[in-house]
Amino acid sequence: MILYVLKDKSDYSTLVEKLNENSASFKVLNLYGKNLVLAWPDQNTKGIIDSSIEIAVEVKKSYVLASNDWKKQPTVVNVKDVEIGSKKVIVAAGPCAVESEEQVLTTAKAVKRAGASLLRGGAYKPRTSPYSFQGIGEEGVKILRRVGDEVGLPIVTEIMDTRDSTIFTQYVDMIQIGARNAQNFSLLKEVGKLGKPVLLKRGMGNTVEEWLQAAEYILLEGNGNTVLCERGIRTFEKSTRFTLDIGGMVAAKLMTHLPICADPSHPAGKRELVHSLALAAVAAGADMLLVEVHPHPEKALSDSEQQLTPESFEVLMDRVRALARALGRDA
Repeated sequence: MILYVLKDKSDYSTLVEKLNENSASFKVLNLYGKNLVLAWPDQNTKGIIDSSIEIAVEVKKSYVLASNDWKKQPTVVNVKDVEIGSKKVIVAAGPCAVESEEQVLTTAKAVKRAGASLLRGGAYKPRTSPYSFQGIGEEGVKILRRVGDEVGLPIVTEIMDTRDSTIFTQYVDMIQIGARNAQNFSLLKEVGKLGKPVLLKRGMGNTVEEWLQAAEYILLEGNGNTVLCERGIRTFEKSTRFTLDIGGMVAAKLMTHLPICADPSHPAGKRELVHSLALAAVAAGADMLLVEVHPHPEKALSDSEQQLTPESFEVLMDRVRALARALGRDA
């Protein structure tokens, strides 16, 4: 694969003509303020020279745009002035599922007071069993929006269906792609077109390379505001709900310029494990944490065993701040 980074304000029409003459496949897009042309296969692009080209990068990896072969500087994703991928470790916190406005407001006030920068909550819930609580849908998104505006926190929530794109464009600050949709390529492409920051979770059975290839679908639509989220993979181990792949997270940080988030709640499955997994992720270099918090976890309609109380979350934030300072970062 050849990636042509074009000169600013250059006319690349002759480059397109040359690619067509060579029967090459190509895609023109704008990413991170640069006009780019992706062209393949390699044998159809060799020897092409054009005055519009600033640099030509031959990328051997299957995740061209997500690769740091061409973009050496780490990407910082901005969500309404919250910068993910900079010096500060960003924490998004809130309930697993939106149940009521009172529940979300109580939680939002608590997590903001403790130091969270984003409010998370599930309005649409992808559940393994069709008989489990499925979320309250559009009304849940609107509750998050109202509460986020009231307490001053940007919101992140999961999309499950391309038919809900209009709702997410109107109300949501950061769109989450869940683990079960990590390779739903139609959804990835649609979300890429929306232009909103994206939080892409790793599929529970995906390799690191497949995770980065999923991100490629989003970037290929011209949306570089993508954060990768490690949320645990399925292994033979049953003492935790999933296995938080810290090694895979570190490998991803070395392979891509995109920021990395860790979700300690889902792999833990038990609230007593969440603190340690969260701190391990920060120590390994995570740029962001996604933590589930509920005012009364024992009454939660989904994932009650892994959600922290507001008091426990406050303790976690104190620990994250202390660790971040020791590592020369902020939180």
